Amino acid sequence: MRALTLLVLGAALAGCAGHSPEPPATVQVDPQRYQGTWYELARKPMIFQRACRQSEAHYSLRADGSLEVLNRCRTDDGSWKQVVGTATPQVPGRTDAFWVRFDNWPTRLFPDLVRGDYQVLYVDAAYQTALVGSRDRDYLWLLSRQPSLPEPVLRRLLAEANRRGYDTADLIWRSDDSAIGKP
Repeated sequence: MRALTLLVLGAALAGCAGHSPEPPATVQVDPQRYQGTWYELARKPMIFQRACRQSEAHYSLRADGSLEVLNRCRTDDGSWKQVVGTATPQVPGRTDAFWVRFDNWPTRLFPDLVRGDYQVLYVDAAYQTALVGSRDRDYLWLLSRQPSLPEPVLRRLLAEANRRGYDTADLIWRSDDSAIGKP
């Protein structure tokens, strides 16, 4: 029993390692300007995107103020997978943090438990680049309206993510079109 208690305590402490106790600073966005297509340039590793080589998100504003989400993922063999969902503000009237729910069996089974924490960390003035992460800093996405960006812009995004307490050493970068579907 004592070994189990130590194991649980150790796992809990390990989960806290490297995370700032304060949630990351977020920014309000104009949903009208935020909607549209965003290309994922880089992301932290996550189980539900493990087969993705290129990802993109398409947001469209709904009448109730939420965003419809269509996430597409291109896999190693060049095929596309997609999932549809909804992003609703975590706090009514605020547009800096959303709960994202996708239409799949876990969400239908546990609608209030299975949802993603989507914190808008940064959006440039022209709404061309953005950083999105999770409150616990386990998830991070570098997004752009274009599938690639110049190095100085990427360095600025990485510096901004680091400034907000995100470790960017393990980011997975978007694959080139030429690297997909090749044996």
